[in-house]
Amino acid sequence: MRNNGLIAGIVAGLLIVVIGGYFFFFHKAATPPAETAPGVEQAGQAPAEQAQDKSIPTFDIVRVERDGSTVVAGRALPGAKVEVKANGEVVGTATADDRGEWVVVLDKPLKPGNIQITLTAQNPDGSVKDSVQTVAVNVATQKDKPALVVISEPRKASRVLQGPGVPSDAGNLVLETVDYDQNGNLIISGKADPGATIRVYIAGKPVGDAVADTAGHWELRPTVNIEPGQYALRIDQLDAAGKVVARVELPFERGEPGAVIAALKKGKVVIQPGNNLWNIARDLYGTGFSYTVIYEANKDQIRDPNLIYPGQVFTTPKN
Repeated sequence: MRNNGLIAGIVAGLLIVVIGGYFFFFHKAATPPAETAPGVEQAGQAPAEQAQDKSIPTFDIVRVERDGSTVVAGRALPGAKVEVKANGEVVGTATADDRGEWVVVLDKPLKPGNIQITLTAQNPDGSVKDSVQTVAVNVATQKDKPALVVISEPRKASRVLQGPGVPSDAGNLVLETVDYDQNGNLIISGKADPGATIRVYIAGKPVGDAVADTAGHWELRPTVNIEPGQYALRIDQLDAAGKVVARVELPFERGEPGAVIAALKKGKVVIQPGNNLWNIARDLYGTGFSYTVIYEANKDQIRDPNLIYPGQVFTTPKN
């Protein structure tokens, strides 16, 4: 699609320059941590299960402004024509450069409501591949509220690209998700200063370190066994000297999986690590956007829909 007008062309050009800078820094290795707690295994991004099929297009950036203006960037085979689709409709196209990178600035802002963004690549060899990743976007009807952007991929934890998290009192540390993988292993992730060392404590004991990548995203999959029970979760960001410069603390409860399944069969949800209203709604109703159904049925227990606490039992009515 073509951008209309000189101003639109200038804006698009500036956005491409900024995102191009992101791609340049994206390839650099993250700074190693200054210190590792005794007895703690160092961990960063989870290792890839297998090499990514480069003929399948992927997302790197999805940025949605309050008015719905959207920039999408990602990767594909060099020379591939990439279509960006919103609820199945093509809303932008781009051709991947010789490094396989592409950027689309949508001509029209996304309308308020729920949108599923996907990709389709028409590759130089004639093959057509759809993205495995899906980005769910909710553009608020209220102009003063930011958009919610969540990326999902089979067998991986969903990741919030834009939206609420639990921020530290100082600095840029944010705990975004506490989730489970397909084997029930804990995944903790968030944002911090690029290259920062993040140390995670459960019940006052360190369970692993992670390093924020060049985009500021960090993820830790603790390798130690965590028995069912209630714990205090603490996330520290360390400086080069190992001093804590930012901290997030909150309670969480790891439940016994069988008990959680039994509660779900009764139509109720026992809040566990990784449960937020979005994830519960996605699992029960097929879409995270139905979180308002759960909120309305349990608002006597929920002071803030972005903060639900372990041990609460929620009614989950029919959508």
